[in-house]
Parts: sequence; structure tokens; C-alpha cells
Amino acid sequence: MSIPWRDAMRHALYGPDGFFVAGTGPVDHFRTSVHASPAFATALLRLLTQVDTALGHPSRLDVVDVGAGRGELLRSLAGLAVGVSGEPAHSGRSGLIPAWSGSPETLTPTASVRRSPDDPSPVTARPSLAERVRFTAVEYADRPENLPEEINWTAEIPDGITGLLIATEWLDNVPLDVAVHTTDGWRYVLVDPDSGAERIGEPVNPDDLDWLTTWWPNPVSPASVDSDLGLGLTWTDATSESESGFRATPHSNHRAEIGRPRDEAWANAVRQISRGLAVAVDYGHLRDERPVDGTLTGYRGGRQVPPALDGTTDVTAHVAMDSVASAGAAVARCAYSLVSQSDALRALGADGGRPPLSLAGTDPAGYVRALAAASAVAELTDPAGLGGHWWLRQPVGIPLGPAVAR
Repeated sequence: MSIPWRDAMRHALYGPDGFFVAGTGPVDHFRTSVHASPAFATALLRLLTQVDTALGHPSRLDVVDVGAGRGELLRSLAGLAVGVSGEPAHSGRSGLIPAWSGSPETLTPTASVRRSPDDPSPVTARPSLAERVRFTAVEYADRPENLPEEINWTAEIPDGITGLLIATEWLDNVPLDVAVHTTDGWRYVLVDPDSGAERIGEPVNPDDLDWLTTWWPNPVSPASVDSDLGLGLTWTDATSESESGFRATPHSNHRAEIGRPRDEAWANAVRQISRGLAVAVDYGHLRDERPVDGTLTGYRGGRQVPPALDGTTDVTAHVAMDSVASAGAAVARCAYSLVSQSDALRALGADGGRPPLSLAGTDPAGYVRALAAASAVAELTDPAGLGGHWWLRQPVGIPLGPAVAR
């Protein structure tokens, strides 16, 4: 039986045996920035300290990871944050991003300090970052058995967040509907979860039509129909009878992924922040560059595959980043920043530059380590790969600092 793509994705990804709920998690199937290098967590720690400063160093500093997988990012951040306070860290500094003045690596640990030589009375420094930070992973899967105690685990985004909310490759897995442009306008594409066969459904509802009109331009002229949708799926009944008896025929292969559910999901996430910063890191596109045949696809075992709907495959589609950004800004009533990951990470000190060749003569082992570190950062900032991802930064009640290196 054919059903809307949104329902099929929801069951395949988040049902009882869904891709993100059952098994060992997505790390076995695809590689994100979180898995690529600890430099990603180091950069986020720097961002966290900037947010902490903008908030005035609150007594509780939240870090919420939405779509946390099995907690990999928060494990790294927890270890790095403990290292900042001068105590033994779980994993230590990555060593992949040089320390800079005022960065977390150079902060003074909790201790007694003096105001000035003229005022010898001791004062107690504020609690360290590690003492104030609270980590929360948001994920539908059960809590991993070996997750550190300091990481909370929940299925829903908590409210009243003061701090940093991170969503790394979460929005691309928020289920959505797919539409095709026909001779009588946009209609939903339905899919059979068992076979993957698709057919044309009813005209899109007014809310989805409004989203498409605003955010996904119509095809400019009719084109020939291609029965292959570009994903290895079979378009069945391309001119099938609809329930109303109208025979709808596609006049082009122009498909669209209706991003309204992602807008709503991001707006809800931003709404949970009392004060702080929400950051979405994802692959996506802007209105003037929407792909004419959509981006719906699957990943399994490290390879791109057709989007199977049996729970074995990551089913994903690129994010309409400008639409999502607009939805978040409407809630926060603050300007947002949308830049590439390459620019964002370089602004946080990750440049991927090669170490000086002279180091090879004085410290060969150090040179090899530095070269490996530079290679890892280069992967994160490669515009043709992970560096081409978008960073959407949405502040709530705090200033928005520069998003790119100056």
C-alpha cells in the first residue's frame, strides 16, 4: 500500500525497529564531522566558551545535542571540558587546533585569586566550566550502557535551556513529504514501503503549497517525463487514476522535498532556549539552487544506496537551510548567521595548515603527529566534503559574534 513519504520515513527511521532506534547506531553506516576528527569537538568547545561569556558565566551552562546518535559528540565535549578545568580529562585536548589567548585551553582553573596588589583580600574564582556545564543527549534510542554519568539522556528537547543547543546532521533526517509538479500543479508522491515503488497522490494541502510557493520555485517549462526518479526506484502508474477520478500527468521530472516539518522542528528547538545559541550543522541548499529532481537518498554500510524503508538504511534529504533559518529567526526574534562549515571552523581556529617542514628535522615524530592533525582538520574544512556543510547559528537573547575569521 502506498503512503506519504513523510509517514514512510518516520517509520523507517524512528519506528520500533527503525534505523536510529535499533542496532548500534548510525556510526556504522555513515561518517559525520563528529566522527571525522576530535578537532570538531574542540572547535565546539571554543564556541561554548564564547556562549558562556555572552551569558555572563551562568551557574548552570546547558549543552544539548539533538539527534545525538550514541552520544559520541557529548563524550568528546565532556572529556575536553574536564580538561579545561585543569583536571584529568577522559580524552584530553585533541591537539588539532592551536591554543589561542582567551580560549578554553588557556583559562585559569578554579582557584583562589587576588583582586590586585593593593587589595590583598582573597576572593574565590567562579566555578570552572566543567563544574557548571550540564550535558543532555536527545535521541529516541535507549541510553547506551557505557555512557558517562554526567550525560543526561532523553527523547525530547528539554525546555528552559541556558547555553548551547547543537543539531549535527539532525534536520536532514526529520521526515518530510515529497511532491512532483504535474499539469495541474504540485501533488504528493506516495511510496510503497515494501517495494519502494512510487505513484502520484492528491494535490498538496494549502500549507504545503504555501511553503512550496515561497521556498521551492516551480519548473519554468514542461519537460519530458523520466520514469527513473534518479534513485533506482520505479515510478509506477505515472498517470494513475487519483481518488477523485482526475488523471494527473507529470509535465516534468521536477520533484521537491517539502521542508515545512524541518522548519517546525527547528523552530521548536529554538523555542526551548531561554538564552543562548542554537547551531544546526547539515548539508543543504538555498532557494536559488534547489535541485530539480530532489535529493532523497539512503546510506547503508558507508555507501550511498536507494532509500530502503525497512529500517536498515538511513533515509535522508538535503535541508532547505534558508527556510529553516527563517523559521528559527521568527521564534527567536534575533538575526541568524548562515555560513559554510569551512568558514565557521576556521573562525574557531581550525585552519588545517601544514606544519612547517623545519619541524621534520628537529622533531620527526612531532611533525608526523602535526601532519596527521592537519589532515584531519583539512577533511572537516574541505569545501567539496564536510567543509561544504552549512552552519546555521541562531542566537536567543545574546549577541551574535562573528561567524567567519577576520
